[in-house]
Amino acid sequence: MRHLRTYQYVDVVARTGSIRKAAQELALTPSALNRRVQALEEELGVQIFERLSRGVRLNAAGEILIQHIRAQAADMERVKSRIADLSGVRRGNINIACSQALIPYFLPEQIARYRAEHPAVTFGVYVRDRAAAEQALTSFAADVALVFEPVRLAEFHSLLEVRQPLHAVMAREHPLAAATAVRLRDCLGFPVALPSEAYGVRALLERAVARMSLQLEPVTQSDSFEFLRHLAGTGDVISFQIPIGIAPDPAATGPLVSRPVDPRDLPDGILYMGQLRGRSLPVAAARFADQLATVLSERYECS
Repeated sequence: MRHLRTYQYVDVVARTGSIRKAAQELALTPSALNRRVQALEEELGVQIFERLSRGVRLNAAGEILIQHIRAQAADMERVKSRIADLSGVRRGNINIACSQALIPYFLPEQIARYRAEHPAVTFGVYVRDRAAAEQALTSFAADVALVFEPVRLAEFHSLLEVRQPLHAVMAREHPLAAATAVRLRDCLGFPVALPSEAYGVRALLERAVARMSLQLEPVTQSDSFEFLRHLAGTGDVISFQIPIGIAPDPAATGPLVSRPVDPRDLPDGILYMGQLRGRSLPVAAARFADQLATVLSERYECS
């Protein structure tokens, strides 16, 4: 297993971009860590890092090696998970990259449900925009990704696609709050607060207003949906969210209400759940993905 330890060292150096910082994290001296890296380079016959004045960075050979290292680490986690299953004890760590809409309600509920049966499993949940989610899969930083309206899916193996109509979020006293559904043109007659252009909700709105020859001129934009939600409760401002990011119990929304945007103005978006193409997930991650797929299929319309 000695080579696995060296691979771990290389991964930390690559992540920190510094021999000194990596040595601190690994509780080694910089000289000892540097010798381990140099020994591996000698074994490979090529350098894997460019030595810079303020640190190091992977070269082309190093990029190839780091993908192998991270794939090996992921495979080892899968092996450990399968061995643990032999004894009837589910263990492991599950890393999830997701859109912000999954954070307030859906994932906390599902993780609590899973850990009630498998308390030895740990989780890492990381908010990633639609461009970064696939990168998290390819770098093995995430096992499963749940992302709304992703930019590209070249390395993404879709496990489930769920339809998510856009909802307008507003104060209970807002003039549009009495409607059961709202027209997009009417929403844009009020100040709107929108997510930044990296997010799928914004992309859906941009496409819709372009078709309708309208203008999308937010009074506020942010990369925090929590901030946008709270802002919508302070006056006549309207924001937007997908159903999975809205409290399932209307009483829990406090001063806010949500109303679906008329589908004549705005088609449904798609929430994708998936994994890295060609990868076999560890047992714990695969079982959790199955749980998510079952619940999502029960609650929402699948594409």
